[in-house]
Order: sequence, then structure tokens, then C-alpha cells
Amino acid sequence: MKFSTKEDIEAPIDVVFREVTDFAVFERAALRRGAQVHRTDEKSYPDTLITWEISFPFRGRNRNMRAELTECDPPNRVEVRSTSGGLGGEVVIELVALSRGRTRMIVALDIKPKNLTTRVMVQSMRLTKNKLKARYRMRVARFAGDIEDRYKDGKSG
Repeated sequence: MKFSTKEDIEAPIDVVFREVTDFAVFERAALRRGAQVHRTDEKSYPDTLITWEISFPFRGRNRNMRAELTECDPPNRVEVRSTSGGLGGEVVIELVALSRGRTRMIVALDIKPKNLTTRVMVQSMRLTKNKLKARYRMRVARFAGDIEDRYKDGKSG
């Protein structure tokens, strides 16, 4: 199942890329939501193959996920792949400079079932795909708005 959306952000591409690759912020956000996040490598940014082991509650059970930064092409593209049980996923963020102060961010999510149980789960998600797409677009738009706000606050302060 694939989701994709784009947002135009009033900030230079380098600023947007820095925000998109601020993994410590994402780690803290996951911790605030009840997940356990453990970085499993000793690499420094912007190396690819940064990995995380993540544990989080979902539908009454504790789930484990492995996430891996598989591509980092500053300032144009970031790719993170994850696996959790029989479910695989890939997030690709592409950035395009529209002008010196404006960037288009394209965020694509692809969820891939790997066994019968997860196929059934993904198939049931298809029944509410429009609602899920709307939530996905809203969250990406909120993230883009946050980047824009932080940029404007930093520029004016």
C-alpha cells in the first residue's frame, strides 16, 4: 500500500534537509509516544546505514521494529527502510529547490506485507484508505508547517 504527498515549504533546501535528517528529534518524539528507541550503530551523520531498534505498543501488544537509513543524498533525498514482524516499509523523502527560499518536499510511504497475516491487515487498511490518506497528508503538512515556522522564527530572532 502506497501513500504519497508533497508540500511546498518557505525555507531553503539546506534548512529543510537539516530538519528532515535531525534523527534525534524523531527519536525523542517516539520516546514521548511510549516507544523505546535504541540506536544500534556508532556511525555519525550523514553516514548511511544508521540503524535503530524500536519497541512500541500497538493494538494491545508490544511490537518490535528495525529501521535503517539506507540512502542519504544531501540535500536531495533520504530513504529509511523498516521491518516489523511480517511487515516491511519504506519512507522516501525527496527535496526539490523551487527557488532559493522555497523547497518542495515529497514524502512517499510504501507498506509491504510479507506474510498472510500482514496481507490480511493491509487488505483491511485498504477499506479505509481514503481516511488514512487524509491523515497521512495532514501529518506531513503539519511537519512541513513546523519546519517553516522554525525557519521563520530562527530568521527573525
